[in-house]
Amino acid sequence: MKKLFIIRHAKSSWDIGVLNDFDRTLNERGHKNAPEMAKRLLDKNVAIDAFISSPANRAFTTASYFAKAYNKTEKDIIQVPKLYHADVDVFFETIESIDDSLNSVALFSHNPGITEFINMLTKTQIDDMPTCGVFAVEINTTSWKNFKKANKKFMFFDYPKAG
Repeated sequence: MKKLFIIRHAKSSWDIGVLNDFDRTLNERGHKNAPEMAKRLLDKNVAIDAFISSPANRAFTTASYFAKAYNKTEKDIIQVPKLYHADVDVFFETIESIDDSLNSVALFSHNPGITEFINMLTKTQIDDMPTCGVFAVEINTTSWKNFKKANKKFMFFDYPKAG
């Protein structure tokens, strides 16, 4: 069995001073929600073997908060450039290339692709993956290469509450 935790980046800033979308930072709410959601995941006694993230600032910063909660550093986060505004095929390609020695992986990316992707996995459907939302699935396989065809079971969906 494998476990996948699909996480949308935390709330980001739309400050005019940011040069481009890729470099957007987390806003105050994002800096509050990311460590809160990381702690919630940790409190569920969820083990994470690897953290895989889009290199975009807001996704990587979110992944950093989760890694820190698991006593890992930014150097432990695997950056996959294709996860920046990835489509469904990129999610499948990325997951199918994960080393089979890793049983539990957290993957950080962006909308709209992340919502479309999670809605293909199980019968549980989400209208719009909220910022810093965590969608968890258990995969009935011993190899990530079989991810697309393997049976997947919805585990849980959690996200920061408004306010």
